[in-house]
Amino acid sequence: MWTNFFKLRVFCYLFVVLMVVVLVVNVTQVEYLDHETLSETFIDSSGQYVSSQATDFSRNAYCGYEHQTLSSQERLEEDALLAASKWKVPDVDLVPFVRSTDPSSSYFVILNSATFFRVGSRLEVLVHVQDFRGKPKKYGGDYLQAKIHSPKLQAGAVGRVVDYQNGFYKVFFTLLWPGRVRVSISLVHPSEGIRVLQRLQEEKPDRVYFKSLFRSGRISETMKCNVCLPGSLPLCNFTDLSTGEPWFCFKPKKLPCSSRINHFKGGYTKGLLTAAESAFFQSGVNIKMPINSSGPDWVTVISRRMKETDDLEVSQGSGIFPSGYFYKNQWRPRRFKMRHFNDPDNITECLQGKMVYLFGDSTIRQWFEYLTAFVPDLVEFNLGSPKNVGPFLAVDQKHNILLRYRCHGPPIRFTSVFSNELHYVANELNRIVGGKNTVVAIAVWSHFSTFPLEVYIRRLRNIRRAVVQLLDRSPKTVVVIRTGNAQELGPEVSLYNSDWYNFQLDTVLRRMFSGVGVYLVDAWEMTLAHHLPHKLHPDEVIVKNQLDMFLSYVCPLET
Repeated sequence: MWTNFFKLRVFCYLFVVLMVVVLVVNVTQVEYLDHETLSETFIDSSGQYVSSQATDFSRNAYCGYEHQTLSSQERLEEDALLAASKWKVPDVDLVPFVRSTDPSSSYFVILNSATFFRVGSRLEVLVHVQDFRGKPKKYGGDYLQAKIHSPKLQAGAVGRVVDYQNGFYKVFFTLLWPGRVRVSISLVHPSEGIRVLQRLQEEKPDRVYFKSLFRSGRISETMKCNVCLPGSLPLCNFTDLSTGEPWFCFKPKKLPCSSRINHFKGGYTKGLLTAAESAFFQSGVNIKMPINSSGPDWVTVISRRMKETDDLEVSQGSGIFPSGYFYKNQWRPRRFKMRHFNDPDNITECLQGKMVYLFGDSTIRQWFEYLTAFVPDLVEFNLGSPKNVGPFLAVDQKHNILLRYRCHGPPIRFTSVFSNELHYVANELNRIVGGKNTVVAIAVWSHFSTFPLEVYIRRLRNIRRAVVQLLDRSPKTVVVIRTGNAQELGPEVSLYNSDWYNFQLDTVLRRMFSGVGVYLVDAWEMTLAHHLPHKLHPDEVIVKNQLDMFLSYVCPLET
């Protein structure tokens, strides 16, 4: 009996020792995997852990935009934003190319039958689209851009397009200057192409892919990164702890996640379209092609005596449409009197004693480049930053001016950004004290065009929250938002950065910052209204007008 009892005790001791050994081994393995490694869980915007079960890419558990924890108010707002941005495209099977919209056989006609119009009058234009067989289309969904312009006067303004979903569109213009005014209508994409862009937005959000270099000693590995990554391989979780902004990289095989060195654009996925779909994206055929008129394409506008009580503003939603117009190459906002800073001394006088922060993509980096080139006393410091990436710093010691530029956090399609320079705009805003001598300008849009709108909404929600907190603690801080702008398009660029994608982003941005207490520089209307070709980085004359508007908010005319 005692012999059996002794054997049982020895067995129990051995079992306990074995369990301790197993526990130590497991703990060691977990520590080796690194605390940032993520394989079966992800952190959503609320900091909660959510179990990973899905394997299909379109419903991958790492797609943070599909697994956000939102308050009831945030959910209602997001639903409203998605509804406002929803594009009405007919639910029909893929149609052959010959039945798609043909801009060369489509036409428009000016509806108003008048010998002349007065400044402030409304002009209505009817557009009738036809297919490549010359037959009228019975459904809508095409993306049109419309403007009125007077080349000799260097004047222009955009129009508002209404889709009647039956092949007819009506465009409304407000005639804002006297003279001979011409109407221009363009087909950006046919509805058949819009359906393809919608599919890519939903099914291929990773068609622009990113990479990061991981390095330790002589060992280096380059891994793919994105907001959302397919498959079940172990991931490095670089989700921002303050904002909940998700970002992931595939985990290196030999290195820990903490060895990440940089972030850069990997490239563009090719072969996204079938041969039939490619036909809807042809330069010189159906991408940004003019639609001609079936009669006169111009009207004569005469002046009228303006009274102090006259108001030519046309309300549309939460703002005025159009927000402004070009006249003699100068932008004229319709809400207030804009100053023109044609002399460097005027800019120096306006910014004296101020700290100016520019956050965002390369379109607001243009502001930094313009100011440092135009204002001689504003001297750029060499921080050793990569060209076109930043961060950048310029100082005017004599007039106590500080100008900073920093790019926004991922996704960002720059050549190479050091990991420790990947800062989110919301976090940067939270570090600013603010006050009457603090000016902030933000432009975040172009690098979000390939993702579902939920990704962009989340980013703006975080930025807006930080802006509201900044204005609460320092109400005299000036905060300016630069909208997106139209750009040149070809068959390939259309799949990643189409004006149609950016029009959706623009709609979301305007609604989310309406009533927040920020100022808006309407780069979207400026690029559409100007006579120069559309560019991702607009020409200097347009950038100057953007900065004139920005500086007019900082230093308004005394009334």
